[in-house]
This record gives sequence, C-alpha cells and structure tokens, in this order.
Amino acid sequence: MKDKRLWNTRRVNILGLDIDVLTMNQTVDLVEEYVKRKAQLHLMGVNADKINECQKNLELAKIVNNCGVINADGASVVLASRFLKKPLPERVAGIDLMLNLVRLSAEKDYSIYLLGAKKEVVFKTKNVLMEQFPSLRIVGIHDGYFEDNCWKDLSDEIKGLNPDFVFVGITSPKKEYLIEYLQSEGNSSVFMGVGGSFDVISGEIARAPHWMQKANLEWLFRMMQEPKRLFKRYFFGNSKFIYMVVKEKMKRDRGFE
Repeated sequence: MKDKRLWNTRRVNILGLDIDVLTMNQTVDLVEEYVKRKAQLHLMGVNADKINECQKNLELAKIVNNCGVINADGASVVLASRFLKKPLPERVAGIDLMLNLVRLSAEKDYSIYLLGAKKEVVFKTKNVLMEQFPSLRIVGIHDGYFEDNCWKDLSDEIKGLNPDFVFVGITSPKKEYLIEYLQSEGNSSVFMGVGGSFDVISGEIARAPHWMQKANLEWLFRMMQEPKRLFKRYFFGNSKFIYMVVKEKMKRDRGFE
C-alpha cells in the first residue's frame, strides 16, 4: 500500500502496529493540516483489542499501518509501550479526540458528517452536538445499518457534500474496510472511526466517571454496563494482550528483536 502520510512523524511499533508518538494537542494540530490541504486522512485509534484483532487479520493490520495518523486509544497500549521501552506520551481517547475535532470545526467553520449507529442514535447525536456547538456545520448524517451494495451510493452522497470530517461509528473491521473504500472512490475528507462514541454523546450509554478514566479503569466501567457482550473481550482479550507484551519484552531482552 502507498504511504498516505503527509508528514513522517515519529512512530513506535507495538506488536506489529505502528503508532505515532503524539499527544492529543499535537494530533489535533496535525489533523487540521490535512483539512487545510483537503488531503485524504484515515485517522486511526489503536487499543489492545485492535492489536489482538490485527494478529489474526493481516488485511486489517495493513490498513492500520497505512493510516496517516495512528493514535494510542487505550491506556493498556500506553502502559505496554513504556514496559517495552518505547514510550508513548499519553492516551488519545477516541471520543475526546472526536469532541476536540468537533470543537475545532465549530470554531473554524469546518463541516462534518456523522455515519453510524442506529438511526435514532445518530439523530440524537446530531442534536446534542448542535446544542453544545451552535455554530457547528453538520452537512449530513446516516445510520450504520446498510448493506455492502449501498457503499457506492453512500460514497456519492459524501462526495457531493464534501465534508471536512466524517466520523464513522461502525464496528471493526467493517468501518476500516468502508473507510478504505470511500477513500479509493476519491473522497478527500478526514475519516475517523469513533466506535461507540455516538452512543455516549447521545446519552444512550454513560461514560465512566472522570476518576475512573484517570485511573485507567474506563474498560471496567464499560464491562459493568454490558457484561455479557464485553466480558470475553476484556478478560480474555486483555490476558492475551498482556501475554504478547511480556513475550515481546522477553524476546527483546534476549536480543532477538
């Protein structure tokens, strides 16, 4: 794949995935440069679950490593980077980054498009954002429930509206494949996968209290909300991630890197 970066920012490799050594503020500044140049950008956030998924999905791993900006969207990734002596400066949480970019859009008159979640949730997300940022220009919204044969129509709609930002609240890896398709069709927006951020912004799902975020326990709060769906992901997924990190550290210490 062709390198899509406009700037060769410093990156570290964590278990096969390259991650930019960027703070939240540096990320926002860098992303705005793409907007100013109307350059394509797939803005990627990487957490332990994404790293686990990329171990078995090589196509997804290639997409991730080819993104223009790749952030550590997970405290476990930041902690792992320090353990492996490749320190990342901080967690750049996806929902916080999205809201910072929305605020930037309201201040600079950049346009946004919301794609994903249930129809009522994405409508509610739009209304909440408009209440918080009255000058925000939301040029379009679309729910996340559509068949693959609708991708071309969706691409044509986005191309016609030409938004500066497209926030995609669809599950992985479908959202990564969709964003790559939309870029291949010539859409020059900044595309950012935002996971369940629409559910949180709309008030459908509560976010962890600030103290839990600061203590790196946001994952625990989420699991308590949806134990049936998330227990396996967090318990077994985190165990797998920790095992791989420790194994990588032992390999490095033996000089096999």
